[in-house]
Amino acid sequence: MKDFEALDFFRGDELVDDPYPYFEALRQKCPVQREPHHDVVMITGYDEAVQIYNDVDSFSACVSVTGPFPGLPVPLEGDDISEVIEEHRDKLPFSDQLPTMDPPLHTAHRGLTMRLITPRRLKQNEEMMWQFADRLLETFLDGGEGEIINGFANPFTVLVVADLLGMPEEDRDEFAESIRRGTQAGGGIGGTEKELAHSPLEFLYDRFTTYIQDRRREPRDDVLTGLATASFPDGSMPEVGDVVRVAANVFAAGQETTVRLLGSAFKLIGEDAGLQERLRTERDRIPGFIEETLRTESPIKGDFRLARKTTTVGGVKIKAGTTVMLLNGAANRDPRHFENPADFVTARENARHHIAFGRGPHTCPGAPLARAEARVAIERLLDRTKDIRISEQAHGPAGARRYRYLPTYILRGLTHLNLEFTL
Repeated sequence: MKDFEALDFFRGDELVDDPYPYFEALRQKCPVQREPHHDVVMITGYDEAVQIYNDVDSFSACVSVTGPFPGLPVPLEGDDISEVIEEHRDKLPFSDQLPTMDPPLHTAHRGLTMRLITPRRLKQNEEMMWQFADRLLETFLDGGEGEIINGFANPFTVLVVADLLGMPEEDRDEFAESIRRGTQAGGGIGGTEKELAHSPLEFLYDRFTTYIQDRRREPRDDVLTGLATASFPDGSMPEVGDVVRVAANVFAAGQETTVRLLGSAFKLIGEDAGLQERLRTERDRIPGFIEETLRTESPIKGDFRLARKTTTVGGVKIKAGTTVMLLNGAANRDPRHFENPADFVTARENARHHIAFGRGPHTCPGAPLARAEARVAIERLLDRTKDIRISEQAHGPAGARRYRYLPTYILRGLTHLNLEFTL
């Protein structure tokens, strides 16, 4: 049995491929358990995680992406550090992005996002998804094999979110390349070795600034004009920079996490012939399959909060100034909430209770988009093939597979997935 206390979840690679035994070991001690290397309180319990997600008065999202690295530059003393957070939050990486904002600023800026991701716009976007999927599969399926993460999932999600934002077609390839370069330059989200840049999405800002300024000068009948002219709930007009940051976040976040969801879904489909056949013949099972994939392999391993006030969670006192990590991947396998949580059950009645998209005010606004992308991608690949298999040449034989996962403590997903197809 591994000595999990000796393993560093944040700086080691030992837990990258399979973090779930570590999560279970933590929860068996206590669903609210302090890890010994970086003084982070790890939340592995479902109820405890939901409590913290909903308690914006006691917990700040200012460290939601970075956690204890680098942390606030001053001592955190006393039972209420709210004023200290507000004084120094702009020194933290990602401080200009929606995930790190707290109410009321978060409420106003999230409102801009919801003006973009409307039911009407999502319906229009979904109509284009079928076309994007078919266009990519025309060449991807040639030869009867392919690496689906970079060969299909990445370009598909870029096309979808670019269409959602109304980005001009001639700029989309450049943006896709910018996402790749910018992520590498920033050290990745939650990398186990490199630190994150202060504004990792800054490489997107210049082009979106041009778009928004242009649409404000000369409105058009397009999505970018709707975003450029959107107002805060109080009726005031946002600064161009506020709108640009929302658009950049939607573009980057909407692409990365959905790619990880698709990788997990196609791995399951390729590994389990019986499951694949059920999804082929009973398409109404696909939404449940997607929810169970999100539950068992959350694309985001976890999210951070900083205790702004001393409070109690799960009977454990958490001092103001404590960094907590809400481990979505662990909470979604909490046996107190999900029966036989390690089992994959496509018809699980409470699968949608998962917190893969977070919970509370910071629930991912792109969740409906990700679900639609996954459904369209899965259906189209099933439509265009008779059988999908894991490549033994790339990943080894059944029972001895070799998979590589992203070396980060935030994202959960395959680096590549080679499949073979019968057409």
